[in-house]
Amino acid sequence: MKIQYLGHASLLIEANGKSIVVDPFITPNELAKSIDFENLKADYIVITHAHQDHVYDVEELAKKTGAKIISNAEIAGYYANKGYDSHGMNTGGKFDFDFGSIRSTIAFHSSSFADGTYGGDPNGYIIESNGKRIYIAGDTALTYEMKLIPEIAGEIDLAVLPIGDNFTMGAKDAVIAAEFVGTTKVLGYHFDTFPPIKIDKGEAKSVFFNKNIELVLLEIGEDLTI
Repeated sequence: MKIQYLGHASLLIEANGKSIVVDPFITPNELAKSIDFENLKADYIVITHAHQDHVYDVEELAKKTGAKIISNAEIAGYYANKGYDSHGMNTGGKFDFDFGSIRSTIAFHSSSFADGTYGGDPNGYIIESNGKRIYIAGDTALTYEMKLIPEIAGEIDLAVLPIGDNFTMGAKDAVIAAEFVGTTKVLGYHFDTFPPIKIDKGEAKSVFFNKNIELVLLEIGEDLTI
């Protein structure tokens, strides 16, 4: 799988010939102006929760590409009622798609749309394709349930964890999350977009380095392959 960082908590994942966009918040993000949103490909849009900094571009992207929206039952229903192709899941569930599988995990956060509509429980996701597994934590606090992830899903090749603090866990909690998940490679996200989540990147990397875990901080538009 190839993972491209689109800024904030947005990702483009290429898996088994399919394009999966996670939490598209691109056009309002001043830091992501290098991303060509008009030509962004998406077969699927995966949403962790309903906050505006995770769903802002969902409808426009789905309209342009015809992508299927995957999220919890409430969010999937919200978009289905607007006429978008949606697949609803819920915490603990797993489903096979043509690119691989998605398992929905616990995330401790909140979730509501900008219009006040309830967005259900927030989630993380384990995406598995061709024998590789990515754990995308979503917006979350550190939670002891993360210890169950390698037990129920198997070895995690890459954990995508929020490190910006204030709204989510910061680096010091995220490194514990990485240990719980049992991974040695972390892609950090959900940092620097807004003043309350600006971080010292060197300090964050040292926190992980001291635990023998690699923290990858991609520039917006950069990618990595697992």
